[in-house]
Amino acid sequence: MHTKTVSILGLGYIGLPTAAILAEAGCQVIGVDINPFAVETINRGEIHIVEPELAAVVARNVAEGRLRATLTPEPADAFLITVPTPFEANHQPDLSYVKAATLAIAPQLKAGDVVILESTSPVGTTEQVATWIAEQRPDLDIPGHSEQPNIAVAYCPERVLPGKIMAELVSNDRVIGGITPECSRQASELYHLFLQGQCLITNARTAEMCKLTENSFRDVNIAFANELSVICHALDIDVWQLIRLANHHPRVNILQPGPGVGGHCIAVDPWFIVAQSPELARLIRTAREVNDSKPFWVLDQVKKAVADCLMAHDKRASEIRIACFGLAFKPDIDDLRESPAVQVARLISDWHQGETLLVEPHIRQLPTHFSNKAALVSIEEALKDADILVLLTDHQVFKTLHRQQFTTEFVIDTRGAWGNSVGD
Repeated sequence: MHTKTVSILGLGYIGLPTAAILAEAGCQVIGVDINPFAVETINRGEIHIVEPELAAVVARNVAEGRLRATLTPEPADAFLITVPTPFEANHQPDLSYVKAATLAIAPQLKAGDVVILESTSPVGTTEQVATWIAEQRPDLDIPGHSEQPNIAVAYCPERVLPGKIMAELVSNDRVIGGITPECSRQASELYHLFLQGQCLITNARTAEMCKLTENSFRDVNIAFANELSVICHALDIDVWQLIRLANHHPRVNILQPGPGVGGHCIAVDPWFIVAQSPELARLIRTAREVNDSKPFWVLDQVKKAVADCLMAHDKRASEIRIACFGLAFKPDIDDLRESPAVQVARLISDWHQGETLLVEPHIRQLPTHFSNKAALVSIEEALKDADILVLLTDHQVFKTLHRQQFTTEFVIDTRGAWGNSVGD
């Protein structure tokens, strides 16, 4: 497949790196996003997100004319949909972005085009995309709606780690599921333009479920670690030491607990399975509930620390400063999506009568919905001014801090980075 032009719908943490990689592989890439700031930034050869190695690739390919961004779709040979798929308040999947992207590209499609959904989606979404296209373009022969389709529709979920996206887009194996085997074949030809890993061919429904399964597996394992941390706290056991010891067993590999589970995948994807099979997905639902409850448990520990601090010092509650270290959902990135650290910090700020100091070196301003008692401060300010320290994200810069630098004994470490582990 010698694709001349590829259109990427959605220029976020997955869409923009994918656009850059395809441009680097020699494709003409048109990135489409509804955010004018993102479009303008990319067309200047700059980036609006933080991801190592991305800036240089974008700058080079914009300068050489292989990559540009626009607000509206244009004709192309292949269309990749990488828009968000959040869930609604009742944990039902919200496919409005996928539908909007599909309807936007439908007028641009022609015979021979390939449409690939990359957004994490409930089982059956790829078939729904084909149906939406068929409704908009009765002049085309759509797979699943025609015996001899003249466009291809497939699903290929991303499976990359923020902070290593540029490398993993190229090196990781990809699962590709077409509505028909021919759809799978055509989609795999596109990925073979840059992929060093394997293209693992299946059908659309299996590929959709594979993505959900991968993240649900991780969610269940994190839930075990988070539940273990709560039990160990009640029993006065150092959970970090316990996990380190248990993991010396040759067939045990317990993950590390934290303040919850965040990011755009693990905190969301399991609910897609639960929504479609509510009576069957019992373990998956329970894991989600365990992880979703952890931020409230951390808040309870903060409340106890405030009470202890009030007893130890002659202060009013409004005079106590609480410093939260980290807002990103994982170390050394700026991604706050579905971050339990953000949730904990907001819970603290909303509850606490005094000032909440927020330390996040990877952002320049606070996200919305924080109370006016919250302020973004430097590490030095937090260490100097705070009465209670709460570690929520173990950025490398935080892990270099030592307890000897703290001016307070009230420390809540949800990551085990401040001297709670054996050997530290």
